[in-house]
Amino acid sequence: MDVGLVNPFLSATVDILSKVANITTDVQKPFVKSNLEGTGVISGLVTLKGNHTGTGAVTFSRNCILLIVSKMFGETITEVDDDVKDAVGEITNMISGMATQLYEQNGLALKTALDQVLVGEKHTIPHLPECSVLGIPIKTDMGDILVELCFKDV
Repeated sequence: MDVGLVNPFLSATVDILSKVANITTDVQKPFVKSNLEGTGVISGLVTLKGNHTGTGAVTFSRNCILLIVSKMFGETITEVDDDVKDAVGEITNMISGMATQLYEQNGLALKTALDQVLVGEKHTIPHLPECSVLGIPIKTDMGDILVELCFKDV
């Protein structure tokens, strides 16, 4: 997969998480996912449209998202509820907006938009059909995150 398509979304994810929760991230080696199962308990899914068509997702482990949202709200959050779902939607919107700016700075006409927030153990992330999904694990001191990207025409 073209790093020009991957890096803006990944950079936006790392930057937004640093800003909203003061997270230190350690990006791990990318891999091709063999299924569409979410690796955590909640995922924000975005669509990418323009001179390329794709989807991106940011999936959080339970511990990670509870700690992030606790920092955002200034109180201890212990359950993945509607408030956490809303927070993931907001985080994903921020990532989406920054990614769009970075794509534009790199000369790509590629717009991103929040599609949906998926919740639950072993939820399915509806990436585009017949599309290889690149998974990029991110380790943090709060827990694990997985960024996923697929582009139909690459």
